[in-house]
Amino acid sequence: MNRRAAGTAGGIAAAVPAALFAALAGTMLHGRDFLVAGVEVPWGAAAALVLLGAVELWLGAAFRSVLPTAACGVLCYALAGWWSTLENGKRLIIGDLAGNLWIYGIAVLTIVMLAWCRRYREPQQA
Repeated sequence: MNRRAAGTAGGIAAAVPAALFAALAGTMLHGRDFLVAGVEVPWGAAAALVLLGAVELWLGAAFRSVLPTAACGVLCYALAGWWSTLENGKRLIIGDLAGNLWIYGIAVLTIVMLAWCRRYREPQQA
C-alpha cells in the first residue's frame, strides 16, 4: 500500500469518530436559542454548524484529501437524519427552525467545505 492510499484510509478512519462527535455534539447543541425582541434566534444551530465546519476543515487539512471531509459530512448527515425520523418521544431533532437549520445546514456546509478543502490536496505526480 502506498503512502497516499494509507493516508486516505487513515483519514476515512479518523472521519468516522469525528462525524459521530460532530453529530452528537451538534444535535445536543442545535436546540439552544435566545429571545431578541420577542424573536427566537437559534444560536445553537449556528454553533453546531461552526463545530462541524471546524471538524471537516481539520480532516481536510490534516489528511490532505477531500475524502475524509466528505465521509464526515455524509455520516453526520445520515446520523442526524436518522435521529430526526425516530418516533415521537424519541426524536432528537424536530422540524422547527433550529432543526431545519441543523439538518439542511449539514449538507450545505459539507459542500462548501469540500470546495474549500480542495486546496489542501497534495499535487499529482506525473
